[in-house]
Amino acid sequence: MIVKPFDGIWPRIHPEAFVAENAAIIGDVEIGAGSTIWYNVAIRGDVNLVRIGTESNVQDGTVIHVSSDRKGDGGSPTRIGSRVSIAHMCLIHGATLEDGSFVGSGAVVMDDVVVESGAMVAAGALVTPGKRVPRGELWAGRPAKLFRHLTPEDLATFPGIAERYVKLGAKYRAAARG
Repeated sequence: MIVKPFDGIWPRIHPEAFVAENAAIIGDVEIGAGSTIWYNVAIRGDVNLVRIGTESNVQDGTVIHVSSDRKGDGGSPTRIGSRVSIAHMCLIHGATLEDGSFVGSGAVVMDDVVVESGAMVAAGALVTPGKRVPRGELWAGRPAKLFRHLTPEDLATFPGIAERYVKLGAKYRAAARG
């Protein structure tokens, strides 16, 4: 894996996290225990910080970045809570994904967006800057808007996805150790 400092700040990766060997983690990035960072993921905490909680999964090809202090507002860090699932090929830029939220494949989540706990961004959606995706809602489209309310059955699947990735990451870590 590529793990590099930026401005003297090294990424901090919990020893129980799995990071694929071709992922790039740069600068002020923290990754919590049990989280998984999959193949071809780039996480760049150069002009602001990135925080990823415990047991979250960032799937293949995703890019996570931040925005800088362009307007004297401090910019936008990226904060990803615990047990968050970010599917393949997403762009997360200067946004907050609260605990237990879900972002579908190919979605784009832009600066100052908040995806609340128990909310979902659909595959291919574009959530434009400053939006809030409320708990219990599925947002879809380009630009994204409320598509429907999540059912109890929908919400019940979120923890299982996170748990499967925790277990899969543990298998990959064990295989790497021989």
